[in-house]
Amino acid sequence: MANGQNQQPRRFSEVLKSYFYWTYSRGSFHYDVLVTLILLFIFITPHLWNYADNPPPVSGPEHPIIVSGAGGQNLIVTVRASDVVIPDGATDAQVRKALRKAIDPVMGDAVGVSHWETMTDAEGNLNWRVWAHR
Repeated sequence: MANGQNQQPRRFSEVLKSYFYWTYSRGSFHYDVLVTLILLFIFITPHLWNYADNPPPVSGPEHPIIVSGAGGQNLIVTVRASDVVIPDGATDAQVRKALRKAIDPVMGDAVGVSHWETMTDAEGNLNWRVWAHR
């Protein structure tokens, strides 16, 4: 009998092994089954599983931050006091950290705070005036 007409059917484990090692030629039935399974996995699993890949909400300041140059690499940043969370009795290090966190959305990470003061604007709002450097 020519061309394998007397072949035994393959065992299930042999079929799985050939799927795992991808031994089928392009355009064959089993190749199409493999490609279909891969595409189904890609397009259906995001609807079935929560991958928790949503970015966290970014909370920025409620009021505008004003940045002005102070010569060279130095900048003066004015932030509304209500946008800065500083606990009562905070140390200078805690105040510096809170001010850096408040100006971070505008200035980025590569900024240091050298000194600061409080001031009142024309509308009577309390602001922090921060001297920052890059």
